Amino acid sequence: MRSKLEAATEKLLFSSRWVLAPIFLGLSLALLALGFKFFQEAWHVFSTLIAMDEADLVLKVLAMIDIALVGSLIIMVMFSGYENFVSTIDAKGTDSLDWLGKLDAGTLKLKVAASIVAISSIHLLRVFMQVGKKDPDSHELMVSNDQIMWFVILHLTFVVSAVLLGVLDKMSFARHRDH
Repeated sequence: MRSKLEAATEKLLFSSRWVLAPIFLGLSLALLALGFKFFQEAWHVFSTLIAMDEADLVLKVLAMIDIALVGSLIIMVMFSGYENFVSTIDAKGTDSLDWLGKLDAGTLKLKVAASIVAISSIHLLRVFMQVGKKDPDSHELMVSNDQIMWFVILHLTFVVSAVLLGVLDKMSFARHRDH
C-alpha cells in the first residue's frame, strides 16, 4: 500500500517535467535570433554581391547553411524534447511533421550528433577556404597550421563520437524500437 507521502512525491516529480516547457520556449527565441542573423547575412550578401569575389560568396553561403542547420537542430530538439519529456503535441488542423512523435531520446541523440558533425564539416570547409589568405590589417595568415590541425582533431572527435553513439544505440536499444 502506497503512503500519501509517496504518492505526493511521485505526483510532484511527474509534474516537475513542466519546468522544461519554458526552456523549450526559450529555444524558440534562439530560433528567432538565428533567423534575424540569417537575414542580416543575406542582406549583407546581396548588398555587396557585385564587389564580392566567388570565394567570399561561397564562405557567406556556407555561413548561411550553417545557420539553417543550427535552426533545424533547434526545431528537432524543441519539438521532440517537448513531446518526449513534457506532453504530446496536438498538431491536428496544422501542418504536421512526419517525424513528430517518432523520435525517442536515443534517436534524438543520434540526430543531434549527426547535425553537429554536419555543422562542424561546414565550419571546417570554411576554414579550409581561408587557408593561405592574409588578414588585410596585420598581414598575417588568417588560419595557422596549428589552428587547422586543432579544427580537424575537433571535427574527427565529433565524427568518432557520432559513430560510437550510433553503434551503442544499435547494440542497446534498436531492437526495442518499432520504427
